[in-house]
Amino acid sequence: MGDQTRLDLERARPLGKQAVAGATATPEEHALIVRDQRFDREHLVPRWWHSNDPVATAWYNSVSASLPRGEAFFIDTLKGFRDDLPPKLAAEVKAFTRQEVNHTREHVAFNRIVQDHGYDVESIDQGIHAMLELTAGRPKEFNLAVTIALEHFAAVISRQLLVHPEYLAGADPVAADVWRWHATEEIEHKGLVYDVWLHATRDWSAWKRWKVRALIALLITKKYFGNRIRDAVGLLEQDGFSRKQARRKLYAFLWWKPGMMRRMAFEWAAILTPGFHPWKLDDRALIAKYDSPYADALMPAE
Repeated sequence: MGDQTRLDLERARPLGKQAVAGATATPEEHALIVRDQRFDREHLVPRWWHSNDPVATAWYNSVSASLPRGEAFFIDTLKGFRDDLPPKLAAEVKAFTRQEVNHTREHVAFNRIVQDHGYDVESIDQGIHAMLELTAGRPKEFNLAVTIALEHFAAVISRQLLVHPEYLAGADPVAADVWRWHATEEIEHKGLVYDVWLHATRDWSAWKRWKVRALIALLITKKYFGNRIRDAVGLLEQDGFSRKQARRKLYAFLWWKPGMMRRMAFEWAAILTPGFHPWKLDDRALIAKYDSPYADALMPAE
């Protein structure tokens, strides 16, 4: 990988039985790659781009519409810690930022396609703005915990998309590629924010760190997921479904068949445990599987 942008990280040694509290579980040799994926802007993505299914389409459109403003929040939050980080962890934050900027660019383009089909997604963006307004004036550690919660939710969904190809089976190929690429990088940087948290809260007790992280994870995930349900239902109402029909169909999609939320619930709950670290579930093989046919899309070394 010598001709690719690969930022090696300053990591603690792999955790063993005698590892100290707060040590990272990120694999020592793990590195971030910035993939400059630009998807075909001329491709005609259909209105119901996922399997001609308005319910599946509404769910993913609801998530996509929430991403640009959310990712800007993640970037701004990490900026508040950048000057106090060890050099190589600071370099990883830089790589994370570049990945998130690329995600924002592609989802802005994707959301524009959704709007061109007549959907109102501006209200979704404004809902994210209102949600994030609740973080204004909070301690920067609070906002970092919010970022941990949302990044964990994203990583768990991303793992589902890559482990279970059936979730995107039948989707428009260009739209599906946007989600697979984004999912890969979400998994790749899933431990970054948590490692910044470990450094930023190094003077906290393990009890305080767990209490703050778990409580915020519960509150923020409940609110974010609830808003995604609300907004997906709103998109289905724009397709002519009644609110009752939309909610019934959406809950069946999420919890029964294909049932992503049911499948991922236990994995998501790991964030509530005292010894949580995203990389205690090592799924680097999913990254390698994605990269194997896309080597030409990786950015050259600077």
